[in-house]
Amino acid sequence: MRRHQPRVSKFWAGVIGLGIVAIAVYVIFGGANPFAGSPFVLRAMFTSQTQLHIPSEVRISGVKVGEVVSVRRVAGADSTSQAGLVTMNIDQDGLPIHANATVQITPRIFLEGNYYVDLKPGSPGAPVLHSGATLPAAQTSGPVQLDRILAALTSQPRQNLQTLLQGFGAALNAPPTPSQDASQDPIVRGLTGGQSINLALKYSADAFRASAIVNDALLGIQPHDLSGVVKGNAEVFRGLAATGSQLPAFITHFNQTLAALAARQQNLSQTIALLPPWLAATKATLGPLNASFGPTQAFARAILPGIQQLGPTIDAGLPWLAQANQLFSPPELGRLVSLLAPAVDRTAASLKDTKAFIRQSEDLARCFDHTLVPTGNEQIKDPPVTTGLKLYQELFQGSVGLAGASQNFDGNGRYIRSLAGGGSDLRHTSALPSQGPLWGNFVLPPLATRPAWPGKAPPLKSTVACYTQPAANLNSAQTGGTP
Repeated sequence: MRRHQPRVSKFWAGVIGLGIVAIAVYVIFGGANPFAGSPFVLRAMFTSQTQLHIPSEVRISGVKVGEVVSVRRVAGADSTSQAGLVTMNIDQDGLPIHANATVQITPRIFLEGNYYVDLKPGSPGAPVLHSGATLPAAQTSGPVQLDRILAALTSQPRQNLQTLLQGFGAALNAPPTPSQDASQDPIVRGLTGGQSINLALKYSADAFRASAIVNDALLGIQPHDLSGVVKGNAEVFRGLAATGSQLPAFITHFNQTLAALAARQQNLSQTIALLPPWLAATKATLGPLNASFGPTQAFARAILPGIQQLGPTIDAGLPWLAQANQLFSPPELGRLVSLLAPAVDRTAASLKDTKAFIRQSEDLARCFDHTLVPTGNEQIKDPPVTTGLKLYQELFQGSVGLAGASQNFDGNGRYIRSLAGGGSDLRHTSALPSQGPLWGNFVLPPLATRPAWPGKAPPLKSTVACYTQPAANLNSAQTGGTP
């Protein structure tokens, strides 16, 4: 029986094992994944030292979205140029990045150390950048180092800074005066500023613990709460920046207001001192106010049954509303309107004629009131046949007399049968056209006519309203002679 030979020798097994370990170490310590797709590459140009190292983080709103993979110095016209080109790999969570994106190198918090790249991806309306794009130096800003600040200071500002630090140290070590101690907390009276600061350190543990609780609460309870707050603050500050000169004016006026309050600090102190009695009086007033709530509560209890019936009332009214809705719907109401439209049109036309009729009726009524009725109430004095009656009464009686007298002119009347021959009083008319005067015998001599015939009919003007004419004076008419 032959012994089984292994397929892989120990040497090759060791080589394969070392390769697997090397690959694992490479991946664990930040090596690129050869099976992953090509990362999004973003470059940014800086004109100063970046203080970045590989791999510094790239963050958007505090969330890591990539890392720095290369920092290369860019040679300028002189050898003192500190410009650099930073290359970053951006994850899919940080895309898209727009053409107006900005990059700022920001120091981490004290415990983290070093710096990170704060990327603002730009506004959605700007064009989207493709992998390999480079942000110009106008859209980047580097960190401000203390040595750069000190290098910008000349000898005179440095001496002033030294004097400031010496004065600050002397102020911390100087004992307080009695007047200064009078306004201080009892636990720090008699202590220098430095001793007071050292004494405050024993409260720092509780203060840092409370600050940690506050910082944890600031993270929110849902994902993206903090980023939402940051975005909201950005909108607020953008709005403040858009106010232009209004914000400086507000700060100036606010400063003036605080200065005025500071100038009246004694009056404010007196006002604050008077607040406790005012609060006590307010508390005493709240008692009667609370007692007045009794009638209000009784009213609420009394109105409660009505409110309970409100729901059934609404339920009962809903079917009526449904029927009313159908009644006023286009099929129903529209049909009714179409039937009423001709009547409404004719009514409008009749109203126009009725308006003219009412205007004429008004003129007729005014004529009766102003002219006809006063004339009818007039008494005609015509001796020797004066009756003493009003004109309208004589008119009615005369109509009856004419009706009776007209019977004498037919074949049965006594005038034709007995008086046709006439009397002894011979009369004639005035000359008539083409035939001369007419002659006849009157039984009795004729009376004079009243009023006398003027020779032509009085003028009749249809455009002049009757009520505008004065009432007729019948007693002023002239008496005419015999024909």
